[in-house]
Amino acid sequence: MTGVDLGIPRVPASRTAPDRPRPDNPALVDSFGRVATDLRVSVTDRCNLRCTYCMPAEGLDWMPNQEILTDDELVRLVDIAVRLLGITDIRLTGGEPLLRPHLEDLVARMAALRPRPRLAMTTNGVGFAKRARAFAEAGLDRVNISLDTVNRETFARLTRRDRLRHVLDALAAARDAGLEPVKINAVLMRGVNDHEAVDLLRFALDGGYHLRFIEQMPLDAQHGWSRADMITADDIFDLLSTEFSLTPSPVERGGAPAERWLVDGGPQEVGIIPSVTRPFCAACERTRLTADGAVRSCLFSTTETDLRGLLREGADDERIADAWRDTMWGKLAGHEINEAGFAQPIRPMSAIGG
Repeated sequence: MTGVDLGIPRVPASRTAPDRPRPDNPALVDSFGRVATDLRVSVTDRCNLRCTYCMPAEGLDWMPNQEILTDDELVRLVDIAVRLLGITDIRLTGGEPLLRPHLEDLVARMAALRPRPRLAMTTNGVGFAKRARAFAEAGLDRVNISLDTVNRETFARLTRRDRLRHVLDALAAARDAGLEPVKINAVLMRGVNDHEAVDLLRFALDGGYHLRFIEQMPLDAQHGWSRADMITADDIFDLLSTEFSLTPSPVERGGAPAERWLVDGGPQEVGIIPSVTRPFCAACERTRLTADGAVRSCLFSTTETDLRGLLREGADDERIADAWRDTMWGKLAGHEINEAGFAQPIRPMSAIGG
């Protein structure tokens, strides 16, 4: 469903918030005709890896525990999203979500909501192998596991941890537990792992995993992102084309972020997400909730709405839902990475949620 279906006109892109009132509609509509049905929920900002494109070696100052939503608060907000705001898909993220205590219980509580949302998780995989079946039994539907290389030395260089075997075991365990399709998220860094693109795809094809390469985005805590150093979607395509024949997938893309390519005629595919060079903002269906209870209309938002404060002051569900609706109504046309006035968010990726 789109905003046009709901009677919301499509309007030209603007860098300012809408100057007209929001329509009387319960869904998370915005003024550009988009409807958010996909909720990204960060359950913690902590992480047990130190990926060079995300954070410094010493880590970050984590959120104090009292600022993070409790289990009951988190489930209540997700319930409001599902029951009152039309959310159908929920993805648990971090930081590293596996560091959230009792995460399987949270998954089970979310799976019990009505209408029942589809539940996914993005994880670095460390420690997931021994918990995969428990997550499946709790109600998790599928999982994305981050893996930028299948070379142990390169992995240690990128993540500053020698944990490649843990991630490989996680992928196999997810597949065995039926959390399919098991997707791999990979970021290529120039001069670090870009020469391993073909090896990554061959590994994914052999294991039956769905590989998606993602352009590196300016969300690192160090603010060291450089467009000149970024491996673009076209670069990725060219690297893979040295060994594979890639043709466009016939599957309709819809609001999905990945451009999908059949590998050697199919049926297996590879995805390339051109977040920077060919952004998919016009079809975005996402809304985001941070671990400390802030709603963000975009990964790159410079403003957010505090729902934790409303919860803790005793606001009822409808008041919280209205605040969420107002936030999404003010969503801008795009992330503006390619605009001269773009400003990187103050929060790094680990504090926003992937």
